[in-house]
Amino acid sequence: MDSSTNSLDDVSADSAEFPDRTSLMEVRLQAQEDEITLLKSSLADALRRIRLHDKLLPLLKQQLIAVNPGAARVLNQVCCADGCSNNRKHSSSCSVDRQPTPSHVSNSPVHKTNGITTESALPQTDPSTKDRSTQTELTLSGLAAAQSRLTLDLSRGVRSLHLEDGLPSDTSQGSEGGRAKLHRVAGIDEEAEEPEEEEGDGGGGQDKELGWASELEEPIQPSTIRTLQKEDYLDRSSSPDEQSPTSTTGRSAELNPRSAPLSPIAEADKKPLIRRNSEKLINDKPRKRLEKKAASSANLLMRSPSLENRAKDLISSAGSGSKRGSYGQGQSIKMFIRGRPITMYIPSNIQNYEDLKMDTPSEKLELDWVYGYRGRDCRANLYFLPTGEAVYFIACVIVIYHINNHTQRHYRKHTDCVRCLAVHPDKVRIASGQTAGVDKDKPLLPCVHIWDSGTLVTLQQIGVGTFQRGVGSVAFSFADSGAFLCVIDDSNEHMLSVWEVSKGTKHAEVKSTNEAVFVVDFNPGDSNNIITCGKSHVYFWTLSAGQFTKKQGIFGKYKKPKFIQCFVFSLTGDVLTGDSEGNIMTWGKSAADIKTLGKGAKETYQIMRQTKAHEGSVFTLCTLPGGGLLSGGGKDRKIIRWSADLAPERECEIPEKFGAVRTIADVDGEELLVGTTRNAILRGTFSDGFVVIVQGHVDEMWGLATHPSQDIFLSCGNDRQVFLWNAEEHKMDWCTTLEEYGLCADFSPVGSVVSIGLSTGRWVVLDLVTREVVSEYVDGNEQHSVMRYSPDGSFLAVGSHDNFIYIYSVSENGRRYSRFGKCNGHSSFITHLDWSKDGKYIMSNSGDYEILYWDIAGGCKLLRNRYESKDREWASYTCVLGFHVMGVWLEGSDGTDINALCRSHSERVVAVADDFCKVHLFQYPCPKPKAPSRKYEGHGSHVTNVCFTCSDSHLVSMGGKDTCILQWKVQRVGDSRERLASLSSTSTSSPEPAVC
Repeated sequence: MDSSTNSLDDVSADSAEFPDRTSLMEVRLQAQEDEITLLKSSLADALRRIRLHDKLLPLLKQQLIAVNPGAARVLNQVCCADGCSNNRKHSSSCSVDRQPTPSHVSNSPVHKTNGITTESALPQTDPSTKDRSTQTELTLSGLAAAQSRLTLDLSRGVRSLHLEDGLPSDTSQGSEGGRAKLHRVAGIDEEAEEPEEEEGDGGGGQDKELGWASELEEPIQPSTIRTLQKEDYLDRSSSPDEQSPTSTTGRSAELNPRSAPLSPIAEADKKPLIRRNSEKLINDKPRKRLEKKAASSANLLMRSPSLENRAKDLISSAGSGSKRGSYGQGQSIKMFIRGRPITMYIPSNIQNYEDLKMDTPSEKLELDWVYGYRGRDCRANLYFLPTGEAVYFIACVIVIYHINNHTQRHYRKHTDCVRCLAVHPDKVRIASGQTAGVDKDKPLLPCVHIWDSGTLVTLQQIGVGTFQRGVGSVAFSFADSGAFLCVIDDSNEHMLSVWEVSKGTKHAEVKSTNEAVFVVDFNPGDSNNIITCGKSHVYFWTLSAGQFTKKQGIFGKYKKPKFIQCFVFSLTGDVLTGDSEGNIMTWGKSAADIKTLGKGAKETYQIMRQTKAHEGSVFTLCTLPGGGLLSGGGKDRKIIRWSADLAPERECEIPEKFGAVRTIADVDGEELLVGTTRNAILRGTFSDGFVVIVQGHVDEMWGLATHPSQDIFLSCGNDRQVFLWNAEEHKMDWCTTLEEYGLCADFSPVGSVVSIGLSTGRWVVLDLVTREVVSEYVDGNEQHSVMRYSPDGSFLAVGSHDNFIYIYSVSENGRRYSRFGKCNGHSSFITHLDWSKDGKYIMSNSGDYEILYWDIAGGCKLLRNRYESKDREWASYTCVLGFHVMGVWLEGSDGTDINALCRSHSERVVAVADDFCKVHLFQYPCPKPKAPSRKYEGHGSHVTNVCFTCSDSHLVSMGGKDTCILQWKVQRVGDSRERLASLSSTSTSSPEPAVC
């Protein structure tokens, strides 16, 4: 670990108290902001539904009158009641003029027929006080018709009339035909549609006949109307802000027909009723207005008081109709992310959403290849085994790479990034240490694994719960054939501990220093002597009876360097160190200076010789079998071979594009493996030079694209490098450097060019053969986040962080572009987009969790009615928000937990890249929450992107800060069983574990 990082850790540790308080305040502030956002969205949703209800009510009344004119009498009385209630809000004189009456007395004219008492259908109200939004004006002909209908009803001996009595008999029975008659309202979509409220766009266009069902998501049934009337009555009778309890009773009796002698249904209404999601009876103490608003907000958070949900509950409880009927056309599902409701419309081909079953996908992943090497910030990370294999690590994977056979094996038992390696004297066992991490809320403790490089079996797991922050360096003892292991952790005190390898128990432990420690190792001739080096120090430790004694190296007349980067033991037993001044220091034990220090003086370790080796730091030293020495330089990028008496013999320089020399591994005394600071591994000799055998990115990566017809893929990132990889041959085809960060990419369908979005608003088009830029354009001044060609290659969509999607028409096989239009409508930056299969429409996501649809062929217009796009087929599916991928979101997700997803070309599975270093595989479609998946580990940072190759044979995943690209082989589960099933013409599936 570099000294700058350790210095920052020390400073932060010294002042840990104040950042902790600041972090606590930030967490509280963020929680309050999230709560405010949630309340705002909930109140907006409530207001939208109230407006929608007000618009639909008069149309529904007109429809009921058209179906059965006998309903006009009841509707007029309800309208009168609403008018009087509204009039009380605006005029106090009316409430003063009216006299309260008991609930069993009515001011309406009373008729007696054969001993049956009923109220007149003609309410006595002032026409000037009628609310035009909720009342239907009566004409003279209407009054005459009402009186004639009243006489007819009286002859039938009706005791009371409710709203559902005006429905046809077939409708009240809940038949499908009657239900269709009830909710077909002409012109309702035009009135209900509001451009700024796209959450509520449920009708219009092709679904005008089912507009109300689209809006409310359920057909209205008689039992629903009756219950809603009851709740509306309770609302008017129990509001403490509009009337007193006494006047409420009188006016309810006066204006509501249910105050007359009750039918059996109305008699039941006399029982104490409770509002839905309320704990108080109507005769409890009146609440204040503020309390009612708070209760309303709380109900909205539970999603229960919305009109469509109440209707669903009532219909299901009444048992009217099947589940298939209750999930008819226009039904939608809501998911909430950070308190924001996101509406997902169910496609027409899904008849019964509740009965959908989510299974574990029939495909699984197996790690096939690892691209990259961590040399940027780790030391002693490359070794050569007698089997002809090189051992190195990146992210959470330790790679065992056979150089001549070009094959890889992988040790994958670490749960977070690997930081160090050590090879046992038997050249078979390997010790590897990892850093601490967090998997969601579960801490991942640092530890050391001792494992067999032949079988990849873990033999010991050492130090779980002992080390802090991480394991910085490990080493086996040599004098006793590797019986002990010494470890330096990344705590503030950089604890030095010695462990028994066979038992996995701690033998001794001591605080080393508060400064950074880079390397620890045993003296090969004595396992009781240990040396550590780091920032401005070299310590010589002696272990006796479980106790450590420390002696510091004395620099004396020599300049004390800022960092001691590395050390080795010579064949004569001397210690050789390389420092940040470019020197190789030879240390030796000197006798006690009794003249200067007195009789109690002890022997010391001092510098015996200083040799100038490199310009800049000496990053690594490696001993050769004949006593020679290899040194690797930082600034000068040189590898120098020294004789046993430190005389230079040969040297070579590493190309600048590969960076400085990080570590050297001897292969056979002549051939070398060299790890560099730009994450490359070179192989070669001083005579023939060096060639790269492993290469990777050196900074965070985001851009990933797979070729439409070949097994190749492209990656780009913040290091300005663009790599083209061959997935079949497991090698890099070419690499080029851009002027700016590359953040997104996509291949043209013709496959000859690739477009890359940059960090400053520019985007370029590269030729795959010549690697030259054939086109270059600028859209805005912010970074681009997504590039996507249409299926036929005639258009290119560029999603930007300036909230726009720029559309270009493409010609000359992807070499010529002209601006076609711009999609303007998102309120945050574009994150993902996909084209429809016909190339006419786009689905897009944004940073504030919007899902918008665009008509590109029609002039890049925003489709206000998202319901019309529910059955549209998409050429690709990379949008993280959508009905077909709802199930990939875990409960409690905050909207940034999923960075990318990709549907396979066969449309069987969808791969997900999350923020917790995992790759998931779900079945497709995946529209239900808590869907089972297969989970795969290997990345040591947030996974930024995933893509399937053209044939779906492989999946490529890309890490962020770990600079690692993992290539997974896609395999079918139970192929033999499926073949037998196909022969017998039956469909079978075998259960698989949710986690692999």
